[in-house]
Amino acid sequence: MRRFRVRYFGASVDSCETNTRFAQSLGIDYPILSDPGKEVARAYGVLSASGYASRWTFFIGVDGRVLEVDKHVSASAHGRDIAARLTELGISRT
Repeated sequence: MRRFRVRYFGASVDSCETNTRFAQSLGIDYPILSDPGKEVARAYGVLSASGYASRWTFFIGVDGRVLEVDKHVSASAHGRDIAARLTELGISRT
């Protein structure tokens, strides 16, 4: 994602402490936002009946509008999939 002029982050219904440990264990260098109250997950429609959030990717424009939602995230190909979709959306590269 560093090749594109975008801001990116993860979001989780886990606590800040859990997300920090997770990020450190994988060497993640981007923010993971915490939503332990699950209000944001519920508002975005990703909260499952089990109480966990589905792995969806939201592409949000500079105006705040949701441009697209990828509901079929594959962890092994996610970075490539995002880069391809950003290219298709005409997002500028740095």
